[in-house]
Amino acid sequence: MTALTKVFDPEGFLNNRHPMDVFRDWHAEVSSLNLKNPDAMSLSTCGPDLQPRNRVVLLKGLRPEGLVFFTNYESRKGQDLAFNPKCSLSFYWDSLFRQVHFYGSVEKTTRKESEDYWRSRPRLSQLSQWISRQSEVAQSKVEIEKALKDAEAQFQNREIPCPAHWGGYLFKPTFVEFWIGREARLHDRYTYQLVEDQWRGARLYP
Repeated sequence: MTALTKVFDPEGFLNNRHPMDVFRDWHAEVSSLNLKNPDAMSLSTCGPDLQPRNRVVLLKGLRPEGLVFFTNYESRKGQDLAFNPKCSLSFYWDSLFRQVHFYGSVEKTTRKESEDYWRSRPRLSQLSQWISRQSEVAQSKVEIEKALKDAEAQFQNREIPCPAHWGGYLFKPTFVEFWIGREARLHDRYTYQLVEDQWRGARLYP
């Protein structure tokens, strides 16, 4: 975990706590409410064409140094991240009227971590990922269904191995904003930026 300094935090929002600890508390609160998809987060990437792209992925792990998600490395987002590991993540929980925004970069998880998570996935999810050439053009739905049927036959009564092109990313933040909705749009916004291995905080205008 990155060291903390005496952050600029006159209202004591973080109380000199690491931003990931605060996020972990928020996430635990949201998870306790039995909301649908509390782990859904918006991932924004940018590849060599400089076109920003956004999609929703699922948070699958919290670590002191960042957030973990899994995907196909050959997908559009995987190609973007291979070219430019810098990206952003956003959460919005309407029931609590809160948002969290992260800027940072990713690195791949170890192969063992990817394979361990793969084994925890439902078998049908494993099959769909095994046959998916994610983001490539498919000639028809029939083509996809045939590939799935062939894979079911291939792996009947056998374990489905984790594809080499599928795995996890560890996102390490360098900037975090905690947003709390208030009446009359006087929202609370607290930002924390990593500067020389130390987090520095400030309140922003709404």
